[in-house]
Amino acid sequence: MTAISKTEKPFIFRFIDARPKVLLELTNATEQTVKSIEILTVFLKDEETPGGGPSQTHIKFDAIKSMQPKETAVLSHRTWINGMPANDARDQMARLKVIAGEVNPYVLDISWEDAEGKARFQRIPVGH
Repeated sequence: MTAISKTEKPFIFRFIDARPKVLLELTNATEQTVKSIEILTVFLKDEETPGGGPSQTHIKFDAIKSMQPKETAVLSHRTWINGMPANDARDQMARLKVIAGEVNPYVLDISWEDAEGKARFQRIPVGH
């Protein structure tokens, strides 16, 4: 069994345009089964307050119990605005899409357990 090094990137992601929402697809690029995969809530910068303000919008992802080697999963998520769940028309996931040449102001902080039960982490810059 091979161990995942700290510099290895075990997860590959892509965004899927599934109108009216954008979805996040995550792939386990390793040769190991991983468990308890979670992405921390992403708090989005306030676009309505001049000069910025406290985040009024965040995106919360559902956890995945496990992923087999090379398995792909589409993560469920919910956008919250001012403490209320947003409908599909107000979903903010598109703000996490990567645009070439643009600054990536957000990150997907992913945690999981490896085959030995050790907690592991990966940080993926996203957004525009």
